[in-house]
Amino acid sequence: MEDGKPVWAPHPTDGFQLGTIVDIGADSLSIEPLKQKGKTFLAPINQVFPAEDDVNKHVEDNCSLMYLNEATLLNNVRVRYSKDKIYTFVANILIAVNPYYDIPKLYSPETIKKYHGRSLGTLPPHVYAIADKAYRDMKVLKMSQSIIVSGESGAGKTENTKFVLRYLTTSYGTGQDIDERIVEANPLLEAFGNAKTVRNNNSSRFGKFVEIHFNEKNTVVGGFVSHYLLEKSRICRQSSEERNYHIFYRLCAGASEDIRQKFHLSSPDTFRYLNRGCTRFFASKDTDKQILQNRKSPEHMKSGPLKDPLLDDHGDFNRMSVAMKKIGLDDTEKLDLFRVVAGVLHLGNIDFEEAGSTSGGCAIKNQSSQTLEHCAELLGLEEEDLRVSLTTRVMLTTAGGAKGTVIKVPLKVEQANNARDALAKAVYSRLFDHVVTRVNQCFPFDSSANFIGVLDIAGFEYFEHNSFEQFCINYCNEKLQQFFNERILKEEQELYQREGLGVNEVHYVDNQDCIDLVEAKVVGILDILDEENRLPQPTDQHFTDTVHNKHKDHFRLTVPRKSKLAVHRNVRDDEGFIIRHFAGAVCYETTKFVEKNNDALHMSLECLVSESKDRFVRELFENSNNSKDMKQKAGKLSFISVGNKFKTQLNILLEKLRSTGSSFIRCIKPNLKMISHQFEGAQILSQLQCSGMVSVLDLMQGGFPSRAPFHELYNMYQKYMPPKLTRLDPRLFCKALFKALGLNENDYKFGLTRVFFRPGKFAEFDQIMKSDPDHLAELVKKVNKWLIHSRWKKVQWCALSVIKLKNKILYRTSACIKMQKMVRMWLCKRKHKPRIDGLVKVRNLKKRMDRFNEVVAGLKEGKQEMSKQIQDLDGAIEALMIKIKSTIMSRIEIDHDYQALVTRSEQLLTAMQNKKKEEEERERLRRIEEEMEREKKRRDEEEQRRKQDEEDRRLKAEMELKRKQEEEERKRREEEERRIQMEMEVQLQVEREEEASRQTVLEQERRDRELALRIAQSEAELIPEEVQNDAGLRREEMAKEMTELLARGPQVQASKAAAGAKKYELSKWKYAELRDAINTSCDIELLAACREEFHRRLKVYHAWKSKNKKRNTETEQRAPKSITDYAQQNPAPPIPARQYEVAMNRQQRYFRIPFIRPGDQYKDPQGKKKGWWYAHFDGPWIARQMELHPDKHPILLVAGKDDMEMCELSLEETGLSRKRGAEILPRQFEEIWERCGGIQYLRSAIESRQARPTYATAMLQSMFK
Repeated sequence: MEDGKPVWAPHPTDGFQLGTIVDIGADSLSIEPLKQKGKTFLAPINQVFPAEDDVNKHVEDNCSLMYLNEATLLNNVRVRYSKDKIYTFVANILIAVNPYYDIPKLYSPETIKKYHGRSLGTLPPHVYAIADKAYRDMKVLKMSQSIIVSGESGAGKTENTKFVLRYLTTSYGTGQDIDERIVEANPLLEAFGNAKTVRNNNSSRFGKFVEIHFNEKNTVVGGFVSHYLLEKSRICRQSSEERNYHIFYRLCAGASEDIRQKFHLSSPDTFRYLNRGCTRFFASKDTDKQILQNRKSPEHMKSGPLKDPLLDDHGDFNRMSVAMKKIGLDDTEKLDLFRVVAGVLHLGNIDFEEAGSTSGGCAIKNQSSQTLEHCAELLGLEEEDLRVSLTTRVMLTTAGGAKGTVIKVPLKVEQANNARDALAKAVYSRLFDHVVTRVNQCFPFDSSANFIGVLDIAGFEYFEHNSFEQFCINYCNEKLQQFFNERILKEEQELYQREGLGVNEVHYVDNQDCIDLVEAKVVGILDILDEENRLPQPTDQHFTDTVHNKHKDHFRLTVPRKSKLAVHRNVRDDEGFIIRHFAGAVCYETTKFVEKNNDALHMSLECLVSESKDRFVRELFENSNNSKDMKQKAGKLSFISVGNKFKTQLNILLEKLRSTGSSFIRCIKPNLKMISHQFEGAQILSQLQCSGMVSVLDLMQGGFPSRAPFHELYNMYQKYMPPKLTRLDPRLFCKALFKALGLNENDYKFGLTRVFFRPGKFAEFDQIMKSDPDHLAELVKKVNKWLIHSRWKKVQWCALSVIKLKNKILYRTSACIKMQKMVRMWLCKRKHKPRIDGLVKVRNLKKRMDRFNEVVAGLKEGKQEMSKQIQDLDGAIEALMIKIKSTIMSRIEIDHDYQALVTRSEQLLTAMQNKKKEEEERERLRRIEEEMEREKKRRDEEEQRRKQDEEDRRLKAEMELKRKQEEEERKRREEEERRIQMEMEVQLQVEREEEASRQTVLEQERRDRELALRIAQSEAELIPEEVQNDAGLRREEMAKEMTELLARGPQVQASKAAAGAKKYELSKWKYAELRDAINTSCDIELLAACREEFHRRLKVYHAWKSKNKKRNTETEQRAPKSITDYAQQNPAPPIPARQYEVAMNRQQRYFRIPFIRPGDQYKDPQGKKKGWWYAHFDGPWIARQMELHPDKHPILLVAGKDDMEMCELSLEETGLSRKRGAEILPRQFEEIWERCGGIQYLRSAIESRQARPTYATAMLQSMFK
C-alpha cells in the first residue's frame, strides 16, 4: 500500500508511531510498525496520516512541511525539542516547549540585539521574535497589541512573559531607571503570588495582564499591572506536596538574624499555615549551607532541599530585596511588608479550645498566648481586642427592645478557626493588592499613545481535588480559548470570505455552551452561587443540588459518579459536579464554594484591623470601609461576590484584548515529572489539540496570516512620493510596489481592500511595512524606477509600431504598382485574345498531325495517298498560322478557316479509322468487359458495407432503446424513491442531529479520557480495568467514524436496504482475503458480496488519500471529473450492489468519454489535445480501463493488477449508462484495446497471476487454447 511509504499511526504514549499500511479494513487500516516488523494493529482511518519523506528533518515554521496534520506537527516539535530548539512557529503563532533547564545563550543580550527589528521568518523561532512583531505592528498600524501566553500549569508561561517584558524594555526602552523597574517588578510579584504545586515549582496562583505603555515616539514611558483572582485558600492550607506562597519560605530562609528575632520567625514546620504542606526550602548545594540549621524543618533535614534551576529561597530573598530597592521601596516599607507576612504566619498558630462555660463559646489555648502576643504586636493590634474579636462576634439589635444594643455572641471552636483563617486571607490578599498598587506606582506615566499587553494567567488546571479556584481558572481558560477561536479561526475565515480569497472552511469546537453554563444570568453557576450566598443559611449541598436541578440534561454538566477516576466516584451528587471543558472533564468538589465566593470580612474583625495602631496595616483596609456602612452591616456578614467580581474583570480584559491586535504564544509542558529531555508525545499531542493548533494547521493550508490594507500602505508612503505617484489609486500603487520589489505572485494575494501574505512570507511583508523614512524613500524610489521602466517599455513599443506602420506603407505602395501592371496586362490580353486563342487552336491541330502519321504508318494499303493528303493538310495549317500572325483577323474569320481545317482533318481521320475499325472494335469490347467486371466487384463490396452499417445501426438502436428503457425504469424507481424519501426525511434529519450529537460526545469523551489518564499517571488513581479496556473500546468506536461520516445523507437508505439482505459478514475479512475470494470463489452471491466490500474499501482508502494529499498538489484522478462529480452528487442505488450484480448476470458494457488530466488542462486550456477514457464493465464493476492522450503512450489497466489506479465506482454510481452517446460497441472497444497492446498486457497479467478472473480474461484464455 502507498508503495511502502511510512505513515503516522496512533500510539498510546508517544502520540504517533511510524508504520506502513499493510491492509485496508472495513473502517480502519492495518498498520505494521517500523520498529516491530511482523506485528500489525488496526488504526481508525481518520487517525492515520502520511509522513514526510525524511522524518528526522525539522522546520522552523510547521507550515513549511509538505503534509500539514497533527502527526507531522507533533514530530516536528519532537525533533526540534531533541535538538534544544524549544520554539516552533505555526504561521505566526509560537509554540514554546518548556526545556526545564537553562539553554546556553538562548536569552542573552546578544540574542536580544540579533532579533531587534528583524522580520518573522528571517531568524529561528523565538519569544523575542513575537515580541518584536508586536512592537512593529503597534508602530505601523498605530494600534495597541496583546500577547496572550497560554498553557497548562508548568508549561513555562511566566518565564516567557518575563522574556517578552525584558526584550521590550531592553530594545525599545529609554535606557532609564523605568525600564529596569518594569523587569524587576516580576520577582516581587512572583514572591507574593507564586507557589509550588504538584505540577509546577513556580506556579502563578494569580493572573496578571502587564501593559507596557509607549509614547508617540514609540519608546517605553511606563507600565501597568492588572491582577486577577489570587488563590486565597492556599494561605491557610496546601496539599502535602505543595507549598504556600514563596514569600513565607524566603522570609524564613533568607531574613537576617535581627529581622528573624524582631518578627519571631523560625523554621517552616513551626507554622500551621506552612507545616501541612511541604516544608523544604528550594536551595542549591552552596545556598543550602548558608541557611542556618535552626531555620530548616525536620523534613528538609531528612530529604534535603528542593531542586529547581530557577528557584533558590535564600538567594531569591536577597534578589527580592534588591528588586524592592530598585522599584523604589525604602527599608521601612520593606520591613512593613515582611512584618505583615510574619503576622499572618503567627495568626495561623493561634489555637482555640472549648471554654467550658454555659455560653458554649471557645477560648484561646494557653499555649497560644505567646503567639497571640506576637501576632498583635506585628499587626499593630491590642492583644485583648484581638482575643475578643477572634472568639466572639458583635451584633447590633434591630428589633425588640432598644435598637442599637451591642451583643457579643461567643463563637464555637470551628467558627473561631474560620474567623482566624478569614482574617489571615483578608490581610494577605490586601497586602498583595498593595504590592501590585505599589508596583504600578513605581513606573507611572502621564500620557500613552499605545501599549503592548502581556497576559499571563493560570492555565487549565485539573487535579484529583478541584475547588472554587480551579473552577474560576478553568472558566477563564474557556473564555480565552473562545477568544483564540474567534480571533484565529472565526474572524480569519470571515475576513477571507469578505475579501473573496476562496479559502476552504475549517470547523472547530465551539465552547459557548460551556461558557453560558458558568456565566449565564439567573441559571449560570456563578449566579446560582451568588443566590446561595444571599440566603440566611447558605450551604454547599443546597447550591450543588440547585446546579444539578437547573441543568439536568445539559451536555457539559454531569454528576461525579460518571467520572473516569475512582476517587471522584466516591463524591456524592450534592458534593460536586463534573464540567466537560474544551480540554476535558473536570470534577469540582463544591465544599467551601459558598465560603470562598464571599470576599467580605465580619464586622468585628474588619473594625479591629481598620483601627490598627500600625499605619501600614490600617491603610490596607481603609479603602474597603467607611463608618456609615458599619452600622448598617452590624451583626450581619456582608456579601461581596468573588465569582462575579472575577467575571466582570474577565469581561473587561476580553474587551481590551478584542480592541487590540493579538499574538499568541502556546506553552507546552513536555512531561509530568518536570525534568529535561523527556518528551511524552501523547501528553503533548493532547495539549496541542486542546490549544486549537490542529485547527490552525487546517486553516493555514490555504491561509494568509499577514495582511495590510491598501490605503494604509498608500498613506505610509504618500508623503515620500512625488506628485506623479500620488495620483495613483492605492490598489494600483500597491501593485506597482510589489512589482517593483519583484515579489513572487504565489506568495501574496490581493483581496478587495487589502493584500494578504502566505505563511512563512513575513520577511517580504515586513520589508514593505518598515516605516523608517530612509526605507520608505528607498521603496518609493524603486516604485518610481519601475514606473519609468514600464513607461520606457511603452515608448519602445510605440517606436516599433511607427516602424511597423512605415513598412506597411511601403508594402502597400509596391502592391499598388503590381496591381497597375496586372490591369495593363489584362487590357492588352483582351485586345489580342482572339488571335492568340485562334493561334493556340491551330497549333493544337498541327500537333495532331503526328498522330495521323502514326496511323498512316500502321496502314497496309493506300499509305502514299494518305501521306500526300496529310502533307497538304499540314501545309494549309502552316499557311493559316502565318496569316493569323501577319494580318489582323476577326474571331469569326479565324474560326471559319479553323473549322475548314478541322473538317478536312476529321474526314482524313475517319477514312483512316474505317480501315482499322475491326481491330479497334475488338479492342474496345475487351476493355468494356474488363470494366464491367470491375464494376460488379465494386457493387458487391458496397452492398456488403451497406449491410454492415445497417447491422451497426440496428445494434445502436437496440442500445439506445435499452438505455431509454433503463432511463424510464430508473425514473419510475426514482419517483418511488422520492415518495419514500419524503416519508423518511424527518427521520433522517433526526438521525443526522443524533449523529452530530454523538460525534460531539465521542470527541468530548476522548478528551475526558485523556485528561483522566493524565491525572491517573500522576496520581495512580485510574479506575482499574475500565480504562485499560477503554482504549480498545475507543479504537472500536473511532474505527466506525470514518465510514459513518461517509455514509451520511441519502446513502443511509442504501446501507439500510443492504443491511436487510446481508448474508455474509465481511467486515473482519482482510483486503487480501477479499481479493483471493474474488479470484477463486464459485459462489455467485459470495462473489458479488466480496466485490461490493472490496470496492467499498477502495473508496474509503482513496477518500483518505485525497484528504491527506500533499500541499499544493492536485488530487490524482482515476476517472474523468464528470464521473467523480456525479458519484458525489447522486446517492448510491437503493438496490445493494451484490443484488444488482446478480440481477445483471454479469452483462458486458463498454463506454467512451472525453478526458483531460488535471495537469494538462492548464497547458491546453482550449482542450485541443483532448484525450479519451475507455471502460469495460463486467457486471457492475470495471474490468478494463484505457486512457488515450495525444503525444502520450496509452495507459492500460486491468482489474486485479491495477486496482489502486482504476476507477473504484460501480456502473450505477458513475452515471455512464445515463450519458447519451457514451456507450460504444464491443467491437469498437476491442479494436482500440488490441491496437494499444492490450492483449499482450492482459496476457502478461494472467501469466503472472495478477489479473482478476473476468469476461475478458476468459475470452483471451479460450482464444489462446
